[in-house]
Amino acid sequence: MHSRIYAIIRKETREIIRDPVYLGLAFAVPVLLMLLLGYGLSMDVKNIPVLFYDLDRSAGSREYMHSFTNSEYFRFAGLAGDYKEVEHAIRSGNIRVVIVIPPDFSRRLNKGRPAQVQFLLDGSFPMRAEIVKGYVSAINTQFNMRMVSQYLSLKGQSGNVVFPVSVEGRTWYNPSLESKNFIIPGLLVITLMFYPALLAALVVVREKESGTIFNLYCSPVSTPAIVFGKAVPYICLAFIDYLVIFFMSVFLFHVRFTGSFLLLSAGALLYIACTIGLGILISVISRTQIAAMLITFLGTMIPSFLFSGFMASITSQEITGQIISRFIPATYFMGMVRGIYLKGLGFNYYLWDLATLGLYASIIYSIAILSFRKRIG
Repeated sequence: MHSRIYAIIRKETREIIRDPVYLGLAFAVPVLLMLLLGYGLSMDVKNIPVLFYDLDRSAGSREYMHSFTNSEYFRFAGLAGDYKEVEHAIRSGNIRVVIVIPPDFSRRLNKGRPAQVQFLLDGSFPMRAEIVKGYVSAINTQFNMRMVSQYLSLKGQSGNVVFPVSVEGRTWYNPSLESKNFIIPGLLVITLMFYPALLAALVVVREKESGTIFNLYCSPVSTPAIVFGKAVPYICLAFIDYLVIFFMSVFLFHVRFTGSFLLLSAGALLYIACTIGLGILISVISRTQIAAMLITFLGTMIPSFLFSGFMASITSQEITGQIISRFIPATYFMGMVRGIYLKGLGFNYYLWDLATLGLYASIIYSIAILSFRKRIG
């Protein structure tokens, strides 16, 4: 049994090495995916172009505008001459936020009366609009505190504003709140879900199209030996991809890694076994390479993006989405990766996830073996 598995492994390894283009793509595509998505996918909202419609045109209104443009979040994009220019700027998509300062802004503040400032947001990107809204409110609050302090000083009172309740926030695990510390570990999971499965999905299909699959059908090698023999080289190949992606995340993207590399690698090995098994199952049931690629994309990439907790917490999804997420191996590895990277959590936190990945791999390979036997029959 072992000698036959080893023979299949050697045969499959020779097939991989024999095609340098295929071998090169096996390493180049995951790296390219990480570079494109790593640099292109960001949730950080900074350097937002802001247009001001200043109807007051006073020193006070200019000070208010400077409180925004002096922050790292907003970039001065000009002064609007009329309301039509404001509408055109937001419609064009060049401006995300417009701040309208009323004509009596300074006069009301100098009299100690409140002034009503309006800000207009482009809501076509709801998540970004909510973040920008929070930035505007925070900067406006800082300006208010500064104005109250100045007003009290002019009245001969202490300029220190003391509120009944003060809140001091402290962010754990990602103090700088950089989205790369959240996105890059997630991309490792997504990449290892899609591309290794795609490579494995083409294994049996190529032999079907070339006709060499009949040599396996007629050979005395058992079905489990064929399936495992074909899986092992691709598991090794995908594990090398994992190592490359991991070192890219730490040394190229500078993501904080505080946990155990051995624990992460153990989880990655089980996860890769799941994705390769899924690819082989797809390969067994598909008749053409195009069909195998399409099924792999629809069955791995899209569910991983939507239901694994990559972009949003699973608990925030609808109940249907939460149920679907439990059948996706990326869900379990996603939690492991982020917990190990950022929190440094140990083995006792992920015993259930490791066991689930192992069970998932066992089920997938069992189905692949049964499906392969049915095809032979």
